Amino acid sequence: MGSLDGRVAIVTGAAQGLGAAEAVALAANGARVVLNDLPGPHLDEVADRIKTAGGEATVHPGDVGDWSTGEALVKAATDTFGGLDILVNNAGVLRDRMVFSMSEQEWDTVVRVHLRGHFVTTRFATAYWRDRSKADGRPPYARIINTASEAFLLGSAGQPNYAAAKGGIVALTLATARGCAKYGVRANAICPRARTAMTGDLMGPPPDGPDPMAPERVTPLVTYLAGPAAARITGEVFVVHGDVVAVLGPPTVRAAFHAVSGRWSLTELDAALSTVFTDDPPRPGFVCEDTLPLAASTFGETSRDA
Repeated sequence: MGSLDGRVAIVTGAAQGLGAAEAVALAANGARVVLNDLPGPHLDEVADRIKTAGGEATVHPGDVGDWSTGEALVKAATDTFGGLDILVNNAGVLRDRMVFSMSEQEWDTVVRVHLRGHFVTTRFATAYWRDRSKADGRPPYARIINTASEAFLLGSAGQPNYAAAKGGIVALTLATARGCAKYGVRANAICPRARTAMTGDLMGPPPDGPDPMAPERVTPLVTYLAGPAAARITGEVFVVHGDVVAVLGPPTVRAAFHAVSGRWSLTELDAALSTVFTDDPPRPGFVCEDTLPLAASTFGETSRDA
């Protein structure tokens, strides 16, 4: 069910944390992996780890926000391994600050790495699959797993850049799933909770025993979505951590009104909307807090939830 034998995958942000765990898991299931991150020794260490375990990996460092990096990653996959079947977008950074204190650079850096980085790789991967579909006369094997976050569901107050980028990634995922379905593309997004170098300050230190927030707890879902059994899953958003996998439903219409005269007046709008918005002080309504109670089970007597 989960075999990826012969498949070729690109994983961004693969030098450490969730991206490294995903790359190792994909390789363990038979995929040949192109590893991307900024230049540094950790990327080679992940490649060595995969090769030592009997897998295949190649390293292609670069800034995922650069147009040339996206193009080069697809070329590296096709030149080294003869094709591309799976794209896992994971690269990201944090620059947390309240919106009224955030600098232009803090906004641009986070949106560039997360949202633009997802777009750049998606652009070249889908172009490759579209060409393959036309050349072969049938849709190719094509999987995209994007990394969103519950921050976009909650509107994280101290992360307006991150929340906005992650919301954009979900929208990009849905647009990709719709626009590229006829070319065989299955695109889904995950909202993972994982204790990594990037999230360590938020989640705190790991427990003494098995860690329910370990990145490896996320990788089974990523491997599954990359695999053949997920052929009917596309345009979906998952929350995943520990032993939890939750499928999010689409937004719903909370209330709808029609102007009696066919054209709204301010008085009529007030009469209609004041029946809905009654909280004082007001609180954001377009927020999904249903995922907050999803706690991972403990693993052993000494472990605890994050």
